[in-house]
Amino acid sequence: MNLKMLVAAAAFAMAATACQAIPEDMTVAQYCAQPDKANMDVCKINVEIDGERGQLADTNMRLSQARTIADNALARATSAQASADAAMAVATDAKSSIATQAAFNCTTKTVQRAKSGSCGEGYKVQSCVQTRFTFNAGAPSILREISDTGCRFNDQVLEMQIRCCTTGPAPVMTETAAPVDAQPSAPQQPAKSS
Repeated sequence: MNLKMLVAAAAFAMAATACQAIPEDMTVAQYCAQPDKANMDVCKINVEIDGERGQLADTNMRLSQARTIADNALARATSAQASADAAMAVATDAKSSIATQAAFNCTTKTVQRAKSGSCGEGYKVQSCVQTRFTFNAGAPSILREISDTGCRFNDQVLEMQIRCCTTGPAPVMTETAAPVDAQPSAPQQPAKSS
């Protein structure tokens, strides 16, 4: 790795030296008129001045000015490329987010007369709420714990609903993952005491 760093530093130093070797008092036309310099990048650049398009080599611009313009153009091009890369990354993230949302499968499981409830294999708990309670108990029970696998109330509740979700294709419903249908219960009469 040190060899790579050394080669990179040497290449950078040579490039910096080459840039300094361009005479600042010479015009681009004079510089490009030299046969050994005719194929240099600065001689191939096209410019548009007052609506007229031509080569930079045909102008009376000094090399130092041309270098400043080229550096400015390179900086703007680099900035535009960075903005385009950032926009592409945001678009890719949005596309994958939409694909993930499309593959978001949820089901609601109803559990009656229990203290805790859980989701089936492959599902995670998104919410857990007590949907029925009696006034004999005083008020709704306190939700003590909620995790990816299930939820637990302080006391037994009449009914709770657990929202279970998974990403990707929905897992096969098993007996433990099947929603429990609400079953009506007959009101119980208190036993008469004598």
